[in-house]
Order: sequence, then structure tokens, then C-alpha cells
Amino acid sequence: MTGFARRAVAVVFVAGLIVSACAGSDDEPAAIDPKLGGEATRSATNRNAFGLPVKGLDDDQRLDFEVGDSFFNQNWVTSPASTKARDGLGPTFNAQACSSCHGLDGRGAPPIDADDTSTLGLLLRLSVPGTSPAGGPMPEPMYGDQLQDRAVPGVKPEGIVAIDWVSETGSFDDGATYELRRPKIDTSDLAHGPLGDDVMISPRLAPQVMGVGLLEAIPEASVRAAADPDDADGDGISGRINLVPDPHTGDEILGRFGWKANVGTVEGQVAGAFHGDMGITSPLFPDENCHSDDPSCVAAIGGGSPEIPQETFDRVVFYNRTLAVPAMRDFESPHVRSGAEQFGTVGCAGCHTTSQTTGPADVPMLSEQTISPFTDLLLHDMGPGLADGRPDFAASGTEWRTPPLWGLGLVPVVNGERFMMHDGRARTFEEAIMWHGGEAQAAADAFAALDADERADLIAYLEVL
Repeated sequence: MTGFARRAVAVVFVAGLIVSACAGSDDEPAAIDPKLGGEATRSATNRNAFGLPVKGLDDDQRLDFEVGDSFFNQNWVTSPASTKARDGLGPTFNAQACSSCHGLDGRGAPPIDADDTSTLGLLLRLSVPGTSPAGGPMPEPMYGDQLQDRAVPGVKPEGIVAIDWVSETGSFDDGATYELRRPKIDTSDLAHGPLGDDVMISPRLAPQVMGVGLLEAIPEASVRAAADPDDADGDGISGRINLVPDPHTGDEILGRFGWKANVGTVEGQVAGAFHGDMGITSPLFPDENCHSDDPSCVAAIGGGSPEIPQETFDRVVFYNRTLAVPAMRDFESPHVRSGAEQFGTVGCAGCHTTSQTTGPADVPMLSEQTISPFTDLLLHDMGPGLADGRPDFAASGTEWRTPPLWGLGLVPVVNGERFMMHDGRARTFEEAIMWHGGEAQAAADAFAALDADERADLIAYLEVL
């Protein structure tokens, strides 16, 4: 196996093992729990598996959910328009609706090759060395922190993004081969001149959105207690917290969302997506996403101030928070149960924590639930193979938040493909595992050393999450 591949192997599985090894009885694999979202679990295996509300919503809450669903899924339009409730798109943007990137509340997809310029579902984060006044990445001086490749009439898109793929073949210890690919990024037709020589570019794939209300309800003390920044226990895993500004007060709060845990609340995540992805102002981001040196953008007609009013915004946030988690399937299968044991033996739950407990929440089905999200919400060094070299608050250029694994088995049903990792480079679970390095090296090596049947059982387990 090449060094490129071997480094990639490790991190995913170290991330998963600890909880699997610790939870459950002697005769029950610890990571077998059909109700992955506790009482916020819904049994669905069709294309709408990520789009169901949690049970128990009252009539007012169900109305909030349905209205939020509508504003999440329907396109916003340019101003002026007769559709006053949904105008204000742009001036520059990446998508016309939340669902453009999160189709059926699921994941985005990266471009197929350099000739495919349809980048819905994947965007480029930009920054330059330094720290912003808020303590985060310093935006690129002319293009900000995100490249918008679309614009309203009369405004020029910021640029065109092209992504090609560079592949390399590796092999497991038994000689079976696999292919890894990494993105090669190119930009052209840049509206304000070339990007700075010191620009840092990181492609980001849109993840599925269900379950975020449960993740938000995990007590901060629980996340902090799991952190081990100095690897005091000597297990090779040193998860760290990220601290980010509260969107209302600016005070430091725990980062939970985003590929680098760079957003602290569902509300902040929704507001940031409206602003950055669609150019829609909100109560949290009231200013248009324009550079002051771009007169056509500054002069573009807006859709009100803010363009999504507080009541509507709150309903979109509520919709995101109350999307239910799909149940585990086929958990009685001998292959699945064997795979759950492999998940523990190899070391995956070290970061992909299988058991968490939520605290009090305003929605009963989110409150005080035992859940299996397969994440510790911490930052982990994933090694040079996955590094983007772009710091984000406390997260270094090699660190990433452990992504939840619940629902990944249904992504192909919902979205047709299963692209994983922060940039969608991994097309299969094997690729995703083999892309991990750094803190997960020991677990990755252990996965590579499994025989074909053991690897197949572990993948069978991941398929039912």
C-alpha cells in the first residue's frame, strides 16, 4: 500500500470504535440500536426517508414544520417579483433553494469531471492567512469567504468552478485493490481579477440535514468531557472542541456544525446558508453579500430588509431541527451484527461515538433522548491526505469534525449516489475509510488487515445506519 493510501486508511475507523466497545451487553453488539434518534426516529426506507418530521408535534408545530418545509424546498426569485414572500435572491449566489444542494434533505454531489460546471451541492470556501475580527478565517479581499458562481441579471457571477479528479490505486493487506481520488480545483472568468497568491481554497459538500436538532441538544458538558486535546489517555485520539461566536451576542460557544465545527447552532447554520448560498438576508445577516467595490452588486434591487422575515426564518430553522432520523434496518442480520463487532474491534467508535444523550429541549421528541449519531462533535487531525490547509477558528488545516454516520446507508436511495468526505471524493465506504489518516491510523491499518469477509460485514453494518 502506498503512503498516500495508508495515511488515508486510518482516521475513519479510529473515529468509531470506542463507543461500540463500551456500550451494550456481552451478547449484544454495542452499536446495534434500531432507534438511532431515540423517540425522534422514523421508520422509512424510501426517497423521503430524510424528510419526515419527528412524531409528537402539536398543531402549531406541525404548521411551522410545513411552512418551513415549503421555504426550504421552493426556489427563491430575483427582485422585483410578484412572489413577494420569496424574492430577494442574490445578487450573487450558488443556489436558488436550500433543496438545490440538500435534495430531499439529503446530500449534494460534486461535479463529475472538469467539463461539468454544475456545482450545486458543492461550493468553494475561500480565505487568506490571518484571522477575521470574529476570530474565524480571514475572507479573500475581493471574493469574501465563498465563491458565488451565479448572479442575478445585471450582476456578473464571481467565477466559474471546474473540478477534475486525480486517482491513485491502493491495496488492502490481502491484495484486493481500491481506487482513491482527490479533487483538482480550477477557477476561471473571475469577475474581480485573480484570486490572491496566498488564497486558501477548500471545497465543501452539502451534507444531509436530518438529526441536527438532536445534535444541538447534546449538552455542551458532554462534548467537552469527551475532548482529549493532549491525548491524556494515550489512545492516539486527541479530539478537540472548536469555539465560535454566538450569532446573537458574539460570545464564544461550542462549535457543532459544519465540516470543521465552525457553526454553533442550527439557527446560525441556516442563516449562513441563506446568506452565503442564496444571497438572502435574514435577521442574523441583514446586509447583502456584496463587496463594496462591485457597484452592480451594490445597486441590485433587494427583496426587503431582511429578505426572509423573522417568522419565516424561525420556521425554516424549526423545520431543520425537527427532521427525524431514519431507523436502522436489518439489524438482526448475522452479517450486520458481525459488522457491528468489527466496528468496535477495529476502533471506529473512538470518534464516531455511537451513544449520546440529549438534554432538555423545547420539542419533547428531542429532549433527553438516547441517540446513536456516530459522532463526538469534536475536531480530529485526519492527516495530510485529507488536509485542506485552511484553518477555521480553532480547527487547523488538518482537522475536521467527526461527521455523523446515521442515515448514510440511505443516501443512495434519497440522492442516487453516496459521495462522502468534505469534498465528495469518496464514492464508497471503503474509499472513505481508506482516506483517513492522522489520529485514525491504527484503526485504518486494522481495517486494511481484515479479510474480505470481515470487511464486507463491516460495510454491511454501515449500510444499515
